[in-house]
Amino acid sequence: MITTPTPDWSAIDTVILDMDGTVLDLHFDNRFWLHHLPAAYAARRGMSQAEALQHLVGLFNGQQGTLNWYCVDYWSAQVGFDIAALKPELKHLIQPRVDAFDFLARLHASGRQVLLATNAHRASLELKLAETTMGQWFHALVSSHDYGHAKEEQAFWQRLRQEHPFDPARTLFLDDSEAVLDSARRFGIARLISIVTPDSQTPPRTGLRYPAIDRFAELALPDSVHAPRSQTA
Repeated sequence: MITTPTPDWSAIDTVILDMDGTVLDLHFDNRFWLHHLPAAYAARRGMSQAEALQHLVGLFNGQQGTLNWYCVDYWSAQVGFDIAALKPELKHLIQPRVDAFDFLARLHASGRQVLLATNAHRASLELKLAETTMGQWFHALVSSHDYGHAKEEQAFWQRLRQEHPFDPARTLFLDDSEAVLDSARRFGIARLISIVTPDSQTPPRTGLRYPAIDRFAELALPDSVHAPRSQTA
């Protein structure tokens, strides 16, 4: 795993964070897609849960990296029932990653632009906003479905920069997906950090290609308020 150097916070005006697996524990999503949904699908189709999981994973893999892969409307059409209606049944599993909310509060207070950029469908985003306090610390909360392009596509970043201007050279982006980090790197975002343990119920990941953290405290955000670059130039 690549060691994560302490960021030069004086050179960072904007911080963009992913939601699932970065700010929030990915356990909710893994539990839903790999256990709860297959169980519901199996009950409706008269098959075993193992058979349902095998079938669904085959469908999922065919759409990986596309907007469909993240779209509850698309998957509702594929399975024949409303997936979004099932998610509140597991809402008690929606939890922040350790020290994430403390970091967000301090980051927001620092005066930097703080953006949430998620591939999650709006229905999933709204459920998580209702179950947590995270929304208060972001200047904007963007779903890739708003733009019609997943974060793996350059068009997403182009739209994000148009609507919420930021300088890629002075931006820090955190995401647990290396495919998404690859896309952000191609767009020119200078500082990219991954997450060691997106799901608290699985072992820490190894062999990551990007610098990675397990706790936000590792980023050593200073307590002093940051003056935007435009005021110090």
